Amino acid sequence: MQRVLREILGGNFEGVAPQRTRHMQSIRSTGNRSTERRLRGLLIQAKVRGWTVHPKDVPGTPEFAFRAEKVAVFTDGCFWHGCPRCGKSPRTNASYWSKKIQLNVERDRKDEAALRARGFRFIRLWEHEIREGPADCVRRIVALLAPPHPRRKGGRRVIPS
Repeated sequence: MQRVLREILGGNFEGVAPQRTRHMQSIRSTGNRSTERRLRGLLIQAKVRGWTVHPKDVPGTPEFAFRAEKVAVFTDGCFWHGCPRCGKSPRTNASYWSKKIQLNVERDRKDEAALRARGFRFIRLWEHEIREGPADCVRRIVALLAPPHPRRKGGRRVIPS
């Protein structure tokens, strides 16, 4: 990603403060406490079963995939995916960060198209949604998992109250 951005922007980013570089490198792409691990705990607590974490064979490598129901769940960080409500770009190297976030959003859209082509439904949960309304996030996932037809067998999921 860095190489691609450098080619696109044609800039040299040596003006970045070392502490900024260390901070950004320390942010994990998987296993984040504020999004993924929190939602995983909520799913376990709500007794929602049947998911796989980071399946490589599902387009976009969602945080959770329910293969039987063909449902993918993404937990998007507000900064990295350009949340319209609270995603802010750093003031230093604004063009770099703007382009990086734009490429992330474009990749998300391509992944969504690939999921649709394979018959998957998906949900994207913002970091602030998981933090502010965790029960609502679980309800939305469960609603997406609900059987589309009332006669479907194995209705093992219950919407938590």
